[in-house]
Amino acid sequence: MGLLEKIFGKRKEEIVVEETTEQSPTELQMVCGGDREVYQALSQVMFLDPTKIRMTMEEAVKKANEFEKEGDKLKAKIHYEIAGGLAIYKGDVAKVKQYFGKAQKLSKKEKYYILKVPEKAVAKAQEYYRQYLKK
Repeated sequence: MGLLEKIFGKRKEEIVVEETTEQSPTELQMVCGGDREVYQALSQVMFLDPTKIRMTMEEAVKKANEFEKEGDKLKAKIHYEIAGGLAIYKGDVAKVKQYFGKAQKLSKKEKYYILKVPEKAVAKAQEYYRQYLKK
């Protein structure tokens, strides 16, 4: 064994075992219960506190349409997502489908799970807002 090996020798890799603590479920998970499909749909697009959004649904749609006409698909998609999130808050299933459908068309890659179960997802979101959002 050479001098350099003695000084810098192979270091033993330490195996660190982290204790896994089970996290308590979030409020949204509790409202969704065991319905993973609804939870996945809402966790992707739902505003937990939509009262902090400083734009109305109508303003978001108007801007989305303007950006779409200008050819800025990314900004249009984002504004349709905002409008869709606000439609969830208002409990309007038809508008949720419409706005997230438009956002999905603008984004060829992104899939919105809420489009698979919009009625159930909006119902669970309304339950969440009644329980956890102080009006």
